[in-house]
Amino acid sequence: MSAHSLYSLTRPLLFSMDPEAAHNFTLPALKRAHALGLTSLISKPAADPRTVMGLTFNNPVGLAAGLDKDGAYIDGLAALGFGSIEVGTVTPRPQPGNPKPRIFRLPAAQGIINRMGFNNGGVDAFVANVQSSRFYQDKLGILGLNIGKNADTPIERAADDYLHCLEKVYPYASYVTVNISSPNTKNLRQLQGGSELDGLLGQLKDAQSRLADQHKRYVPLALKIAPDMDGEQVKNIADALIRHRIDGVIATNTTLNRDAVTGMLHGAETGGLSGAPVFEFSNTVIRLLKAELGDALPIIGVGGIMRGADAKAKIACGAQLVQLYSGLIYAGPALVRDCADALRQRQA
Repeated sequence: MSAHSLYSLTRPLLFSMDPEAAHNFTLPALKRAHALGLTSLISKPAADPRTVMGLTFNNPVGLAAGLDKDGAYIDGLAALGFGSIEVGTVTPRPQPGNPKPRIFRLPAAQGIINRMGFNNGGVDAFVANVQSSRFYQDKLGILGLNIGKNADTPIERAADDYLHCLEKVYPYASYVTVNISSPNTKNLRQLQGGSELDGLLGQLKDAQSRLADQHKRYVPLALKIAPDMDGEQVKNIADALIRHRIDGVIATNTTLNRDAVTGMLHGAETGGLSGAPVFEFSNTVIRLLKAELGDALPIIGVGGIMRGADAKAKIACGAQLVQLYSGLIYAGPALVRDCADALRQRQA
C-alpha cells in the first residue's frame, strides 16, 4: 500500500481527534514505526543534490521547524525522505507555551491556526535529543536547529537568549535558524525592524565567528521572517541580511491575515495561520526578497506548499530550497516525494 493510500485511510481518524492530541499521537507512532523498520516501505525521492549555504542537501525538499520542537523524532521524520530536517524552535529554558486549546484546523481552507508559543523542554534537553539521534551521529543529512527567545525574556534582552541557544546548538547543527517571526511570542516580530534587527544580527555574526574558530567548523546562519510585511520592510531586512553577511533567509513563517478564512469555524482564533492561505503571502515576500538580494544569499521558501506544483512555484519566485509542514497534515508523507519529483522534473 502506498504512503498516500495509507494516509488517506488514517486521516479521518486523526482529524476526529483534537489537533494537538493528533500531533502527540502521530510523532511517537512514527518513531515506533521507524524502530520496527516500517518506514523503509515508504517510497523515497531519488537523490537530487543541491548545494546551498555551502551545504549539500540530498534533495531540495526539507521539513520546516515546528513539527518537532524538541528534536525528539528526528530519525523517524528523516525516514520520510526529506532532503533536510529542521527542528525547534528551542528556547534557553523550558516553557509550557500558551494555554490549550492552541491548534485549530480549518479544513475548508486547508489551513491551520496555531498559537503554541514556543512550547519546548529547553535547549539542554533539545541538544541531548539531537545527540542521541542516528541522523546526527551518522551524519545522514542536513540538520537545521531553530532557536528563539523565552516568552518572559524582555525584548530588549532577546539577543541574550539567541546567543545562549546559538552557543549550545552550534556544535551539532548543519545550520542554525534564528526565528524572529513567530506571532505567538509577545513583541518578537519587533526584532525584524531597524535597530533591533541590526543589533541582533551583529551580535550573532560576532558569535558565529568566535564559535567557528572554537569548533574549527563554520555553521551557516539563516533568518526566518514573517509574511506580513510590505515592500519597504522587506527591503530593509534584505539590506540587513547583506550588510551582516547572513548565510540564508527562510521565507516565511505564519500569517496574521485572516482574509482567506473569514467566517469559517475557528477562522477568528488568534495565532499564526499556515497552510494554503499563506501560500501567496509567502510567494510575494520571496519575490520581493529575490529582487533585493539577487544572488547575495539563498532563499528557502516555506508556506502553503500542498502539492508538487506549489513547490515549483516557490522555486519560480526565487527560492532555492523549500520546506513543508502544514501540507503534511493535509496530504501526508507522500507530499515529500510529490514535491521532490516536481522539482527534479523542473531541473531536467
